[in-house]
Amino acid sequence: MASTDGDARIVYMTAPGADEAARIGRLLVERRLAACVNILGPIRSIYSWQGAIHDEAETAFIAKTWADRLEALTRTVREVHPYDVPCIVALPAAGGSAPFLDWIHEQTRPFMTA
Repeated sequence: MASTDGDARIVYMTAPGADEAARIGRLLVERRLAACVNILGPIRSIYSWQGAIHDEAETAFIAKTWADRLEALTRTVREVHPYDVPCIVALPAAGGSAPFLDWIHEQTRPFMTA
C-alpha cells in the first residue's frame, strides 16, 4: 500500500487567472504528474517584485502528487507558466485517508505499455 510511504505531496501554486490555472492543471493531470488539481479561485496577492510592491488578482490552485513526481511537476510548471518565477510550494501530506492517498499514488504512476 502506497499510503504508508508518507510521500504524498500537496503543491500550492498561483496563476494570473483561472484559465491559466486550468491549462496548467490539465497538463499536469494529462502527464500524470498530478492525480488532481483544484482551482481555488481568485485571490489577492500583495508582494514585492523587482523593487516595487504589487497588489494584484491571481488564482490559487493546488495539485495532489507523489514525492517522486515533484521534480517533473515543478519543471513542467516552470516551462509553461507565464511568470518568470512562478509560485510552486510543495508540502508533505501528513496523513489522511489511506484509500485517497493510494489513489494519488496510482494516478501519478506512468502508464505501463505492454
